[in-house]
Amino acid sequence: MARLLLPLPIAAAAASRLRLPVLSSSVARREALLFGGMVAAARAPVRLARRGVSAGAEAGGSSSAAAAAQVIGQDEAVEWVKKDRRRMLHVVYRVGDLDKTIKFYTECLGMKLLRKRDIPEERYTNAFLGYGPEDSHFVVELTYNYGVESYDIGTAFGHFGIAVEDVAKTVDLIKAKGGTVTREPGPVKGGKSVIAFIEDPDGYKFELIERGPTPEPLCQVMLRVGDLDRAINFYEKAFGMELLRKRDNPQYKYTIAMMGYGPEDKNAVLELTYNYGVKEYDKGNAYAQIAISTDDVYKTAEVIRQNGGQITREPGPLPGINTKITACTDPDGWKTVFVDNVDFLKELEE
Repeated sequence: MARLLLPLPIAAAAASRLRLPVLSSSVARREALLFGGMVAAARAPVRLARRGVSAGAEAGGSSSAAAAAQVIGQDEAVEWVKKDRRRMLHVVYRVGDLDKTIKFYTECLGMKLLRKRDIPEERYTNAFLGYGPEDSHFVVELTYNYGVESYDIGTAFGHFGIAVEDVAKTVDLIKAKGGTVTREPGPVKGGKSVIAFIEDPDGYKFELIERGPTPEPLCQVMLRVGDLDRAINFYEKAFGMELLRKRDNPQYKYTIAMMGYGPEDKNAVLELTYNYGVKEYDKGNAYAQIAISTDDVYKTAEVIRQNGGQITREPGPLPGINTKITACTDPDGWKTVFVDNVDFLKELEE
């Protein structure tokens, strides 16, 4: 089947590279909330959101590759990436019926519609949903491209994880609303955690994980990789993530690694899955990318280069709106966008 690689809008909003603006008092307060205590005025966390560049066309932008290469040396990079203030901001993917998906997420999964925007000149609509404000929670960014009713999810994307206090009760609600349950509640293979699997209207899988109250219910994104050790090394060194745990399941011929910026019970994490002997997967055209915050997109891009990642959009401000971003792919081809912290907080003020 021919695959339409349609543009998926990524967004953001403003600030220049060389002169960081002094933050307003409300931005400074939000920084203190996000990172705790008093903070310097020129740093903060971030999220993609406005209008502009599309995820299908990351390669553009005025390249400052030569300048970026001067930003950080290899020795400094190891320490800097550990100190950079990063957080998983949102996960971006395409859907065929935005209103139907919003209804499912709000009524069956308990999410809130945080905001919605239509960009008719570029023929797409975005909706942001989650369990709390974007400046402190990991959220989903749904994209509807006008006239496109279905996408190919492929075999590489796995699922999203949602922590719930009662899996069986949540499954009953989803069934009552006409949702699809693909795995009934019960212990995970090789473990004790109670889980269930469901599908949304577009076929994206969600793992429901029974867990006590948590500040981050949208807790996982699972992606399949062809070389787990290579992927772990990349996400540790290039993205500054921590290997939170690793579990091998020889009986079922797979190994998982949980990577993130904090404990699983309080933060969204990346679940990397290696299936024995499988080196490549079909990524389809439905899932797009994860957005992560950073204090410096220029240093981020150089560290990614040093560790074998491919920069698909050179670091710098987006034309017309000036939000600084950089985009890359990991060794397995998974896309990630990094967004400047200060620019994100400025956007939330607008």
